[in-house]
Amino acid sequence: MDLDVFVAAHHAEWDRLAELVRRGRRLRGEEADELVRLYQRASTHLSIVRSTAPDPALLARLSSLVAKARAAVTGTHTPAWREVASFFTRRFPAALYRSGPWWLSTAAVFVVVTGVLSAWVAGDERVRATIAAPEQIRAMTEPGGDYESYYSSGPAGSFAAQVWTNNAQVAAACLLLGVLLCVPVVLILWLNALNLGVGIGLMASAGRGEFFLGLLAPHGLLELTAVFVAAGAGLRLGWTVIDPGGRPRSVALAETGRAVGAIALGLVCVLLISGVIEAFVTPSGLPTWARVGIGCLAEVAFLAYVFVLGRRAAHEGETGDIAAAHTGDTLPASG
Repeated sequence: MDLDVFVAAHHAEWDRLAELVRRGRRLRGEEADELVRLYQRASTHLSIVRSTAPDPALLARLSSLVAKARAAVTGTHTPAWREVASFFTRRFPAALYRSGPWWLSTAAVFVVVTGVLSAWVAGDERVRATIAAPEQIRAMTEPGGDYESYYSSGPAGSFAAQVWTNNAQVAAACLLLGVLLCVPVVLILWLNALNLGVGIGLMASAGRGEFFLGLLAPHGLLELTAVFVAAGAGLRLGWTVIDPGGRPRSVALAETGRAVGAIALGLVCVLLISGVIEAFVTPSGLPTWARVGIGCLAEVAFLAYVFVLGRRAAHEGETGDIAAAHTGDTLPASG
């Protein structure tokens, strides 16, 4: 191919395309059609030059022109910072709000079960004897014992990372295993309720129940709420397998699964905050009322985030699912 002849034949089209690209949104209807047509032709010209006469200067010119024309035809992508802001101000809180009945019910049942277990352990010496020997219980519950020293067992930074990782694993297990008909989520919740109930019961039997709750409350309120959210989302996903609600099961699972994915991403930040509180606030020298106050403030902020910001976004139509432009087309289904 004679490159000079090729350029002479098409440079007017390229100049016209560059002019239309510069004008952007000020184009009239026929000019927009012309922009699309010239963009398609320039793309073809770029392919021809690449395959037959790869002149570096001409390739650079056409590549730049085609890229700018493509952006003008298809529209520019939303900046990443705007996507992140939209996620945390709309998608994530709306997903939390819409799954509220699931995780609030989970929280209520968990609190009742934990309360019953802790009262049983605290009030029955025979039950405590099946848990550990008396000297072992004393080692766990006495001042400076295992329960108290746990929160200062390492440098605050590394301890925060350890706590964050552990809690993230529990939350991830609840989210991912819920699809197995909810059974694994129930087992995970039972084990956590059992561990917490035994700890509270043992400390209460030693007369240090209020002290122990003072250690748990600063980080535990937000941490347990995050676990409840993860468990509720996992149960919701598992129930979708059982009852897809009149939709094809694959469609229902895809929609619910994408909302659960949004919750999973957001909970990473929530658990990070609870881990920082557990590492830096719980073992600090602050008075109990100050440490508990920080935990309550974090919990109230989270609930306000869900039931103010999330409620507003949900009422405006936000579902927690990704934008329709990024999902595949689906066939209509009868209800």
